[in-house]
Amino acid sequence: MTGTDFQENALSALTRFLGDTPLRILVKLLIVSFLVGLVMSAFGWSPYDVVMGIRNFFLDIWNLGFRAIDRVLGYVLLGAAIVIPAFLLIRIANYRK
Repeated sequence: MTGTDFQENALSALTRFLGDTPLRILVKLLIVSFLVGLVMSAFGWSPYDVVMGIRNFFLDIWNLGFRAIDRVLGYVLLGAAIVIPAFLLIRIANYRK
């Protein structure tokens, strides 16, 4: 393999990985970055706001899950306050038979 063949194979592998030539991908990324920056600026968002929004979204889901578990455990304990003494009384009443 010569140096040129190696460069062509490397460029071909890079092109396959990127889906297009590196220069065209660079141009596309610049255009999309400009448009996203324009929209974010119009809404007054910063990258920090986006990261914190994602973080808060997952924290809310996390907390919601534990609130649901807390609610279920509360129902279990409430029911157990009636069921366990009733079970013990029934077992004691049937023990003598």
